[in-house]
This record gives sequence, C-alpha cells and structure tokens, in this order.
Amino acid sequence: MKVGYVVLYVTDEASCLRFWTEQVGMVEKGRKQAGQFSIIQVGFAGQDFAFELVPLALMQDNPDGLDLATPSIAFRVDDLAVTRAELVAKGVQATELGQHPGIASFAFPDNEGRWFAVVEA
Repeated sequence: MKVGYVVLYVTDEASCLRFWTEQVGMVEKGRKQAGQFSIIQVGFAGQDFAFELVPLALMQDNPDGLDLATPSIAFRVDDLAVTRAELVAKGVQATELGQHPGIASFAFPDNEGRWFAVVEA
C-alpha cells in the first residue's frame, strides 16, 4: 500500500480549490462528478500525493459513520480484493468491497476507530 490522497471534507469546494491552488501553489490533479457535486484533487506538481476536496453536502447521509471533522486517508493498491483478504487474515476489520462514490474501495478502522479508505491504483 502507498498513501494516495487525504480527503478533506469541505463546505465550499470552489473556495478551497482557490486557496490550495492560488495561495499555496498546488495544481488541480483531477476532478470527478458525484451527482451534482464535484470532487477535486489538488497537489503539488511532480508529486503523487494529493488532497481530495469532498463537499460535506455529498456526505450528509454518511453511510460509513465517518468523523467528517477529521481528514480521511486513502491508500492506493494494485488489487483491492487481495489487499482486503490479506488485512482480514491479519485480524483487521474491513468493510466489503463497494463503490464510494463511484470509486471501487473498501475501508478499515485502526485500533482507535479512525477509518482509512483503500482504492485501486
């Protein structure tokens, strides 16, 4: 696994995009639509790491019970099913493979209840 991105739950994705790009010097690395919402990835040019700006309004149902005040870390892996099976074999509690929002993934909590996402590279 490698760290892919950190999810920041935001109230105004356009304002956050301007902050990270115009004031901090990051670039927009990707954008996807989840219904009426835009999920935007920003990071420094030449680096794989990114922040993913996810609108809080998109998470209003919050099916996984995430603490939306805390950023979520997403790990990238080559094979979701194999990685999930390896973690479960080591005693890690993990959700079933699913689509969140439209991204194949699963999640697991650490020993203090913080949740981490795993997505395909």
